[in-house]
Amino acid sequence: MTRMGTTIRITLRSAFLFALAMWSPFASDALATRVADVTHLQGRRSNTLMGYGLVIGLSGTGDGGKYVASIMQLQAMLAKFEIPVPASALTETKNVAIVMIEATLPDNGVREGDRVDVRVNSTGSAKSLVGGYLVPTPLQGPGLDRVFAFASGSVRLADPKVKTSGLITTGATMEADVIHGYISDEWEFTLVLEDVHASHALSSVIAQLINEYSSEVGQMRHVARAAGPKNVIITIPTEERTNPSDFIGRVEGLELLMPPSEARVVINRRTGTIVISESVEVGPAVISHNGMSITTQQPPPSPTPDVPLTKEERAIGIDAPKRDNTGAKLQELVDALNQLNVPSKDIIEIIENLHRLGKVTGKLVIVE
Repeated sequence: MTRMGTTIRITLRSAFLFALAMWSPFASDALATRVADVTHLQGRRSNTLMGYGLVIGLSGTGDGGKYVASIMQLQAMLAKFEIPVPASALTETKNVAIVMIEATLPDNGVREGDRVDVRVNSTGSAKSLVGGYLVPTPLQGPGLDRVFAFASGSVRLADPKVKTSGLITTGATMEADVIHGYISDEWEFTLVLEDVHASHALSSVIAQLINEYSSEVGQMRHVARAAGPKNVIITIPTEERTNPSDFIGRVEGLELLMPPSEARVVINRRTGTIVISESVEVGPAVISHNGMSITTQQPPPSPTPDVPLTKEERAIGIDAPKRDNTGAKLQELVDALNQLNVPSKDIIEIIENLHRLGKVTGKLVIVE
């Protein structure tokens, strides 16, 4: 590497012994991967309830009389309590704010009486919700045709810099059950592989594992089948149908020997985060970037009279073991660049350029 007239040679070395030990199938049982670690039940999902209400008790930072929507809602609320107040009498009210309310329900559903957190956001001209109290407000589902919960409570700011958005911890009480159905009329349920693990290889491994678990000695039962890279469909055996939840729990708890993972590089440009899987390699290449000249080669070339090995100032000596028919690990290159204090933005651009050249043996995933 050459930077500002100074040449720096980088020799790469493997840095994955610990990661390989953690991945090894001979690691301790505590590190074993379960089926539930890489899948979820089809039908398990979060749901959002919403509503519009009033936050009261603000210290002159509310919507004010110029925001007609707040005044109309306040007037309607008072009318429900048989307190007839004309809108003109509320024009100077500055201690209320109209807000949108959202409550996200857990993935596995909720029961009547459960309490969940709610978020409130000002939709009017209020300057701050500090010190406010949300009056009891009904929350409805996506169809807005049924009340599932009521929300109320003191508002606290989630971010002190954003004073028009707040949280109410356990601020909504469920008035109805929200239960997900996982089992079809044919006594089937589906395991969905998480996107980062989805592959034909893994779905087939999971199906085979479940079939072996459900079989008697000398008799293979085919209760599970892989349906593409993301889905494994399981038919609940007849003898398990009296307590299907127990069977599903045992299936999710099966220990899984993971096949080799996909070589992948995940880059988050906003945070400058780079995550590289163990199997990603980088082929021989030379890149000139922002005054730097970077060369990657594995193994290092043999010295010749014309090109001798040299000892240079400011060099980072990281000896590399010889690898047969393999390239340098991309993680090693990134580690070496980090030691030279190369900015993460430059490292990301280097990786992207190497990938465009076809020198990175892996899938590149960009997160904006």
